[in-house]
Amino acid sequence: MSDAPSIVWFRLDLRLSDNPALTAAAKRGRALVPLFILDDEEADEWAIGGASRWWLHHALEALASGLQDHGGDLILRQGPAERVLDEVIAETGAEAVYWNRRYEPWAIARDGKIKDRLKKDGMAVESFNGALLTEPWELKTGQGGPYKVFTPYWKAVRAAGEIPEPLPMPDEMTFISKTPQSDRLMDWDLLPSKPNWAAAFPDTWTPGSEGATGRLSDFLDDAVFAYKDQRNAPGQPGTSRLSPHLHFGEISPRQIWHAAIAKNLAETGEPMSGGVMTFLSEVVWREFSYNLLYHFPHLPKDPLKTEFAAFPWIDDPAGLKAWQTGMTGYPIVDAGMRELWTTGWMHNRVRMITASFLIKDLMIHWSEGEAWFWDTLVDADLASNSASWQWVAGSGADASPYFRIFNPVLQGEKFDPDGTYVRRWVPELADLPDKVMHAPWEASPVELQAAGITLGQTYPERIVNHASARDRALAAYKALKAA
Repeated sequence: MSDAPSIVWFRLDLRLSDNPALTAAAKRGRALVPLFILDDEEADEWAIGGASRWWLHHALEALASGLQDHGGDLILRQGPAERVLDEVIAETGAEAVYWNRRYEPWAIARDGKIKDRLKKDGMAVESFNGALLTEPWELKTGQGGPYKVFTPYWKAVRAAGEIPEPLPMPDEMTFISKTPQSDRLMDWDLLPSKPNWAAAFPDTWTPGSEGATGRLSDFLDDAVFAYKDQRNAPGQPGTSRLSPHLHFGEISPRQIWHAAIAKNLAETGEPMSGGVMTFLSEVVWREFSYNLLYHFPHLPKDPLKTEFAAFPWIDDPAGLKAWQTGMTGYPIVDAGMRELWTTGWMHNRVRMITASFLIKDLMIHWSEGEAWFWDTLVDADLASNSASWQWVAGSGADASPYFRIFNPVLQGEKFDPDGTYVRRWVPELADLPDKVMHAPWEASPVELQAAGITLGQTYPERIVNHASARDRALAAYKALKAA
């Protein structure tokens, strides 16, 4: 029997527990070759964005440390994955390669090509589901097609049977004694330097599996039972903030699912109810997005509803810049965009508000917002990002209706009534009274003076009148439907 080692190709599964590829490789009983490949070439325009590069650097540090605790070294290589795998196979004499699947269109094409060729070369090659509760091809409608509406998809997930328990970290792992040459992580230049726009990220985030499990534990202890009521309040710590950990695979949806159900059972005697049910439905929204991306691979670029290809979008560089920099004159929008730039993350309710403002108040193409979020979010995920932007635009699956145009003033007053969120991220408005916090143009001269605000100087005037912008957007949408 050959003693040839097994390559474990880490991708968006940067953890040792509940890692099916790692478990299968360990069961083979041969030495392991842990490998991570930075391959941006196949991704084309969806090469990893700036904020995600910051996260990846620290996630790889954490994974390497975890492997070292068990006697292994993480090999880092940069370049086309097929070429790098060939090199590492030649250097180690490996006869097996294991990985967990990815679902981006370019990754599916690349991985299929690699798997077919390696198998023809006599290699043992296996891929696994390490990222989702259910594979995109497993759940079908009564007509045999993919789900395009979330509610029946959510019901189908719950009706499909028990979600498998997470896998423990392998009890025994042996690693190759002569480790192949590895790149130095710092040489990849994943971190920003001049300027270091990510300087505040460490105040918010702890990348790695340990940070992920700690965040999940804190959320389940402190916030999950109030999640249904508090998840829309951006000024409160009511959400899990697990999205970047999930994206990079530092924690699996199976781990989250079973931990949340165990917590609910212990507290209520029921597996799923209240805040836990609402929270898990949000986890499944992520699954729904992957279902859409798999079945509609053009999702990141083209509207699912083809009639939206004729929508009369406006080319407005100044408006786009004001939106990107949080200088629109609408406090809840500006607070969200500044939170994004400072922390690499934005509260989900505010994501919807800011997206609606770009698309429907400014009538700028949703792809502009999609690209900005891709570069600035630490949780930038091709499936979730593209599905969410199309949802707000009205062009996607189960989309928000065209006439649903968020009023940024009313949204702010409803979900940030005391201005906690706005005051945190738009400090120049901190001394405004609550009653005009979300509409500073309605403040009296005395109120503005007392707050030290000069509209147009210390804080911008509105770049658009929402009422007029709403009418313009509705007319465009109605004309599109009538065409």
